[in-house]
Amino acid sequence: MALADNAGCGKPSEDFPFPEIIELNVGGQVYITRHPTLVSVPGSLLWEMFTQKNIRSLARDSKGRFFVDRDGFLFRYILDYMRDQQLVLPDHFPERSRLQREAEYFMLPELVKMLAPKLSKQNSLGDDPCQSDPEELSPNADATRNLTSAGATLPSAVAGGPGGAVAASVGAAGTDVRRAGFITIGYRGSYTLGRDSQTDAKFRRVARIMVCGKTSLAKEVFGDTLNESRDPDRPPERYTSRYYLKFTFLEQAFDKLADAGFHMVACNSTGTCAFAHDQTDDRIWTSYTEYVFYRE
Repeated sequence: MALADNAGCGKPSEDFPFPEIIELNVGGQVYITRHPTLVSVPGSLLWEMFTQKNIRSLARDSKGRFFVDRDGFLFRYILDYMRDQQLVLPDHFPERSRLQREAEYFMLPELVKMLAPKLSKQNSLGDDPCQSDPEELSPNADATRNLTSAGATLPSAVAGGPGGAVAASVGAAGTDVRRAGFITIGYRGSYTLGRDSQTDAKFRRVARIMVCGKTSLAKEVFGDTLNESRDPDRPPERYTSRYYLKFTFLEQAFDKLADAGFHMVACNSTGTCAFAHDQTDDRIWTSYTEYVFYRE
């Protein structure tokens, strides 16, 4: 049949119904691979599909390619694993839990173990495990944050002096509590200027405040006001640029950073201008701004 010819290169026989080169359509993404690759893990779903004698029972797309109704983007990592039984993921890979679910579907138990959350190594299975942060080893991270905030609010008479003496005492009392690092705050804002450009027709509007930096530092500073839904499984020692704050007041974010001992060291902003209405001279200014904070 024409469909069988389109499914891959080579001529299948009765004893070996599949061609040497096979085309797959996985969730709309087309992959071309060799038949031995697909059957390299005995007992897996792909092994069951491509070792059966009844080739007609497999689903096809309109061009005769074998069709699998799964995540086409994540299948590239499944196929890579099938080639040499090793897993290599990009840095800061955000789809680890979803890839583990795909590995379960394709019945690859060893790959499921590699993707288990208890493993700290992420980039390659041949690498040594990532070193843990001191904060990750702490038995109670919440108690650590409470100790930090309590030390920051000590009366100056007890701390031995205002301002810097308080911070010095906190650092001396718990050097593993206040760790050095950078946090970047970014936001997109807009405001409208009237015709005379003297007064604001609409005041500054901040849609969302983004947080970039080490996960442990971001959680220490912002606590429950940090929205982690976009990157819920990020380990403490990893960096992320997917967090944002549940509030939209820049000054509130600055206050929290100042209370935690951070100081602004750099900022950058870009802006564009457009007319709000064709019949008026009101102009809408939009900008993206980043503030970089550092704590020694």
